[in-house]
Amino acid sequence: MKKKLLATLLSASMVLGVVACGSNTQTTGTDSTASTQTADNAGADTASDAPVEYPPVTFMAIDFNSGASNTGDYAEQVMQQLEEHTGVDVEIQWVQSDVLEEKATLAMQDPKSMPMIMTWNGAVTGTVVTAAKQGAFVDLTEYLKDSTKYPNLSQQNPGVAESLTVDGKQIGIYRARVLGRYGLSYRQDWADALGLAEPKTIDDVYNMLYQFTYGDPDGNGKNDTIGLEMTSYTGPFDIMQTWFGCGNGWAEKDGKLIPVWQQDEYLEALNWFKKCYEEGLMPSDWASRTTDTWSDGCKNGENGVYIDVLDGGRRIWDYFVNNEIPSVTDPSQFASMNLLSNINGKTMATSGYNGYFTLSASTCDTPEKIEAALTLLDKMCDEEMLILTNYGLEGVTYEINENGNVVRLDASDDALKANYNGLNQLVAYIPGTESELTEEKTERQIKEADVKADAEKYAVLNPALPYLINSATYASQGKDLDDKISQARTQYICGEINEDELKAAWQDVLDRGYQQIIDEVNAQVK
Repeated sequence: MKKKLLATLLSASMVLGVVACGSNTQTTGTDSTASTQTADNAGADTASDAPVEYPPVTFMAIDFNSGASNTGDYAEQVMQQLEEHTGVDVEIQWVQSDVLEEKATLAMQDPKSMPMIMTWNGAVTGTVVTAAKQGAFVDLTEYLKDSTKYPNLSQQNPGVAESLTVDGKQIGIYRARVLGRYGLSYRQDWADALGLAEPKTIDDVYNMLYQFTYGDPDGNGKNDTIGLEMTSYTGPFDIMQTWFGCGNGWAEKDGKLIPVWQQDEYLEALNWFKKCYEEGLMPSDWASRTTDTWSDGCKNGENGVYIDVLDGGRRIWDYFVNNEIPSVTDPSQFASMNLLSNINGKTMATSGYNGYFTLSASTCDTPEKIEAALTLLDKMCDEEMLILTNYGLEGVTYEINENGNVVRLDASDDALKANYNGLNQLVAYIPGTESELTEEKTERQIKEADVKADAEKYAVLNPALPYLINSATYASQGKDLDDKISQARTQYICGEINEDELKAAWQDVLDRGYQQIIDEVNAQVK
């Protein structure tokens, strides 16, 4: 960009000016010790007041916009604001989500050309662990303790950060997500029509599912409703298991960490799911319904209970309002959803993150380059950058109304949104996920935020996350073995295998490597 050349020329002229005025010098290092400086005149500017000139940063980021991220007439202006705020010139290498891991793996085969910052989807994989053990990534442990240089990143959640620690070294910066995001949402107008109170216990939930299936909640006199929304996505089972006292993936028992399928409560939960399936309280073909239909059942009036992320329940509610779906109890009002943070005082916690950034040791090979990369990531979490990456340019893609809230000018203009779309993939969202400047919140959004905040009090964390990442057997076999456990659960719920066959499947998984995983996890705990 032309502005980069201009910035270089300006930097050069500033250096010459400083030399002429008093020979002030500044050096930077990996620690937070300031700089060495001399001045001929007592009143001369100190070197610490001069802006630090960082080397450019290359950044592999996810493109969810089919090649249209940061494109358009104002794209360069948006990028200029980003670079001016962070003080770092950045070259983004956009990669489609479905080929991200493939591209990242290929990049690691040529270390000297690896992007300085690399984005990874989801949680840490065996590929990343292996690369980390071979020294592919910068150890960020000490850097991220520096609250002076990195005021945002230094506020990371220690428990979540542990999930990105390999052999005692933090190898990534997580992209934060709300811990209390999972819960139960249900058709409030259906419940009102049937005289059902807000469910608090598992029995309450069962009664709601039964009544939503057989009590004609929509009042049309037809047997055309089913209580629980389900597809082949089995996340709802993971959430509901916690209501019975199961852990989140793993649990502590007698001072030892075990996978939840070794808990007595796990089989109790599966028997409840099996009962719900046999009684028709969930779709009979749920296991073959594709995940892209997830939430359609509630939207089209087939189902009344949705168990997943609370924002999913709120989006169903949005659908009712935006499409003017009438309430079954009062047609002058719209249908609505109620969102609940817990059942039996439990819900499943998220991992606290979704995706993460690593710094490549081969290309972040000097203290200055490491500092440039971390400064970029830290400043991208500033309020100004949260606004820029979420709303774009004031007066172009949004304006602020008399109440101090954002009004989008690009709500129905995808080409205008493209100017800043995708740049949120450069944000770690530490310490917070939202800017103070927001759109005016609807009743539904306020409800969602309140329930998510409440859910954090009940969210069951996975105690094994920090240890699984360092289990060599889990890195190589964990996903396949977990898939076998999930498959056996589905088969049992659907009546394809009996209890003895279910337990035989668990034993087979133990013999194939899961016992070794359990041993490796608990060796670390000790």
